[in-house]
Amino acid sequence: MDIIYTSLNRRGRVPADPTSEVAEVLGALWAHTTREDGLEHASGRAEQDRVDLLVYLLTLDPAAPGFRSATCRINALLHRCHAASPLMRHRYLPPEMSA
Repeated sequence: MDIIYTSLNRRGRVPADPTSEVAEVLGALWAHTTREDGLEHASGRAEQDRVDLLVYLLTLDPAAPGFRSATCRINALLHRCHAASPLMRHRYLPPEMSA
């Protein structure tokens, strides 16, 4: 299993209920994941200016055709969520691309 730590930075210091905010972000992740992402589990924590996420992905065989690293898969998933979810676009800056 691959574990990725990432954050979504808020557009501003909008007060939000940390419990519901994390649930909304996790719900968006699950709503927009595909089988190819290999999402197994995700957890989060609301901070003052961002939401921190720990995302657990299936480990894929690097020799397999069409292999994408865990970092590439989480980047694609976060960008897909941000593009498709009005809540994500309104509340968070676009995700930064990781190496």
